[in-house]
Amino acid sequence: MSTASTRLPEGRYGHSSDERADHKLKIAGAVLAALLLALVGYFAYHYVAQNKISAEVITFEPGKTAVQVHLEVRKDAGASGYCTLRSQAADGAVVGRADFRFTGDATRIDKVVSLRTTSPGTTAELLGCHAD
Repeated sequence: MSTASTRLPEGRYGHSSDERADHKLKIAGAVLAALLLALVGYFAYHYVAQNKISAEVITFEPGKTAVQVHLEVRKDAGASGYCTLRSQAADGAVVGRADFRFTGDATRIDKVVSLRTTSPGTTAELLGCHAD
């Protein structure tokens, strides 16, 4: 004698509760993924597009008490802000750090700044620029 099957016939009574739950989880996952993607895009846009001042170290000359740094600053007209520079000694110790302000209507500024150091600096590194 065989036992009767407890499975429902295929396609006769619609989807099972497990299939409905899987479908709802897939929809919830897709919505959460879309929200996460939108959030990452929002922060990326504000990091890249809203940064109104940026700079690049062109050259630098180390000295005993200061490092002369040639900066090229690009900014929006009328924007003001500052760039942070640091210098390190040969052993990696930080020997100088300073902020340099940039204001005015010019969109491109070439400027040589003097970064004072506590001992001879061997590097000049741009840490970043920030708009006011």
